[in-house]
Amino acid sequence: MGEVTRGARALVVCPDIRGMAYDLDAQSRLSEAEGLALAIGVVIADSFVLPVRDVRPNLLFGAGQVDNIRIACEQNEAELVVVDGALTPIQQRNLEDKLARKVIDRTGLILEIFGERAATAEGRLQVELAHLDYQQSRLVRSWTHLERQRGGFGFLGGPGETQIEADRRMIRQRMGRLRKELEQIRKTRGLHRERRERAPWPVVALVGYTNAGKSTLFNRLTGAGVMAEDLLFATLDPTMRAIALPGVEKAILSDTVGFISDLPTQLVAAFRATLEEVTAADVICHVRDISNPSSAAQKAQVLHVLRDLGVIDGEGEASIPILEIWNKWDQLDHEDADDLAAKVEANDDIVATSAVTGEGVDVLLDRLGEMLTRNAALRTFKVAAGDGRRIAWLHAHGEVIEDIEAEEGGSTRLITVRLNPKELGQYEALA
Repeated sequence: MGEVTRGARALVVCPDIRGMAYDLDAQSRLSEAEGLALAIGVVIADSFVLPVRDVRPNLLFGAGQVDNIRIACEQNEAELVVVDGALTPIQQRNLEDKLARKVIDRTGLILEIFGERAATAEGRLQVELAHLDYQQSRLVRSWTHLERQRGGFGFLGGPGETQIEADRRMIRQRMGRLRKELEQIRKTRGLHRERRERAPWPVVALVGYTNAGKSTLFNRLTGAGVMAEDLLFATLDPTMRAIALPGVEKAILSDTVGFISDLPTQLVAAFRATLEEVTAADVICHVRDISNPSSAAQKAQVLHVLRDLGVIDGEGEASIPILEIWNKWDQLDHEDADDLAAKVEANDDIVATSAVTGEGVDVLLDRLGEMLTRNAALRTFKVAAGDGRRIAWLHAHGEVIEDIEAEEGGSTRLITVRLNPKELGQYEALA
């Protein structure tokens, strides 16, 4: 998108608006805003929370507060102001005029990060769609030639059509094309998911707040080289790898985009498809940064998204088993670790890990294996000795306990195997 220069000195301002309900406290929101700014490579010159008693429609902040921001910019030689909140186009333009510096709000900041990190064709399309949706309301600010009239021959937009109208029309057309392309990708992914559901391998999905350590854990479990840095939104596109689990020959581990509070509305819609993989999982691993003081609030945000996806109902019941992974255990002090260890010990749905050191990973693998084989039962099948396909399938996808000749002559075999209901259905569906 090219709006923010890497290495630019930035002032981060977190407005704390009176009467507004926030998911996190002001200091946690400021820390998160700093993390977002660092994720696009700017240098944070200074940061602070500004209480806002009454929202000013033209500037958001009061005139005195705007003066204080300008002075802070001059003292810290900041060339960029990051406002951790949603600014209207008018507020953004007026702040830039008053401060004589570029101003970017939370939505614009997250779009910058997503635009930089999206690696797959779908990710790039989703980011472009979200960016165009954001941009079309800001043409009044973004373009310098809008007052000019576009003359012409009628095929580009008739005589007298203003440039801003033409630009908006072009954006709408581009958004229409992007939506069609995304719909096609969505259908393709749906077909892939159907194929996986027919395949014998269970799917384990990693979800969690951004920077909880999902990608580091994913790399630890799979040996993959997914980008995993101490950055918000270090990875955006869903990644899948095969892993072996106790009692399960093969499972698919899926790493998803990190959640965040107050995700821009443009991106909630655009990235819903990315999270659809979660709804098809056999087990969901909710990775939490247990060392973060805001861990409980971050958990609430993740559960809110899972409710939106239909994984959790209004009663709080989950349709898919959820295992909580308390990650970054190595960053806890001994006292906190001791207090939390008792909770982990008392709850089978929690595992403590450190993706960096590998602590607790073996326990995690064992627990996942237990969850995936929990409903497996011993079943005995009589199979024709010449039916190599069924015999091979049972040996490949179940835990074969016994495989013997059913009668003399060896024309049939009795195979006793441990299968879960999903695997049984797949076996029975074999033509």
